[in-house]
Amino acid sequence: MPFAEAFSYICTSAFPVGTAAASSSPLGTVLTRTERDQMATKVVSASPRVEILAKSGINEIPTEYVRPESERLDLGDAFEEMKKAAEGPQIPVVDLQGFDSPDEEVRRACVEEVRKAATEWGVMHIVNHGIPLELIEQLRKAGKEFFDLPIEQKEQYANDQSSGKIQGYGSKLANNASGQLEWEDYFFHLIFPEEKINISIWPKQPTDYIEVTKKFARQLRAVVTKMLEVLSLGLGLEEGKLDRELGGMEDLLMQLKINYYPICPQPDLALGVEAHTDISALSFILHNMVPGLQIYYGSRWVTAKCVPDSIIMHVGDCLEILSNGKYKSILHRGLVNKEKVRISWAIFCEPPKDKIVLKPLEELVADGTPAKFPPRTFEQHIQHKLFRKTRGDFKTPN
Repeated sequence: MPFAEAFSYICTSAFPVGTAAASSSPLGTVLTRTERDQMATKVVSASPRVEILAKSGINEIPTEYVRPESERLDLGDAFEEMKKAAEGPQIPVVDLQGFDSPDEEVRRACVEEVRKAATEWGVMHIVNHGIPLELIEQLRKAGKEFFDLPIEQKEQYANDQSSGKIQGYGSKLANNASGQLEWEDYFFHLIFPEEKINISIWPKQPTDYIEVTKKFARQLRAVVTKMLEVLSLGLGLEEGKLDRELGGMEDLLMQLKINYYPICPQPDLALGVEAHTDISALSFILHNMVPGLQIYYGSRWVTAKCVPDSIIMHVGDCLEILSNGKYKSILHRGLVNKEKVRISWAIFCEPPKDKIVLKPLEELVADGTPAKFPPRTFEQHIQHKLFRKTRGDFKTPN
């Protein structure tokens, strides 16, 4: 399946990988033309940019943005939900500086801290990650300045998913069985490896967007390398194992999606991003210190705090598969609010779509432990989640 067919599902494949093994259809099966045609009927035509709706002065959101009643039971304004969550369980904060310590005991403690967070939560705030805070501020500034441009200027970069042009400025098409839309616009493009990026579709305004984003991508790739080393050690593997299994420096892709969530007049009815697990191996998130991220943990939704100078890291489906379920691909979603625009920078680290077969690592099933996931390429995994979602098989927990 061309990657263009799957883009709508990259960030919102609302079907946890952990339930995949129970599917009646093999995960490795490539979809037939009939199945693809059935899925195509689920995609509706694009609505106006959400930014336009938000600035039009509406007091009620259009019906296509209203979530089903069962899903609305625990929705609310992101700021209010963050206040409510202050006394509950909190996403772990991991200090990555310990991994660079010459003290082996300190280094092992850092590995254990990451292992525990990835096993129990599937998500963590990373501090002392090594990316200069000044560069992160420059990235935030450049992204905000792009979305501050007039709509007609942003439309010069509009994507067209129907023709396979997936990179660029866009708004989410409906990709679920019931047809709801999400309260967000976005800009999406590949940022690493540099030899594979297409600079021609990157924003020319602001003028420093390209330079800043390329610098950030190089810095983040170093963090990706380090995190995969730590996570490898946490599984009892040698440091470079996971990075190699995912394609290494040449083939592991980093896709950037800048999400723009306008102020919403009815945040108790809408979602910026619906509940999903990421199809990536790892996902990294920066934001403008406006809350919105929620994690499904312990049979409840936990609202993420805004931790200064941190980067949020999610475990994605690919890493859950390689680890044979030891690391959890976490279900999460994005709330909206009445007060402030939220902007987030999500970077998805993905293997090549057909060069690598994803399966539990031999070292983790060598003792007779059964493999929880059948072998499949990344492309086949995308197809499976896409088909299950458009059939409406997955129900969001209440």
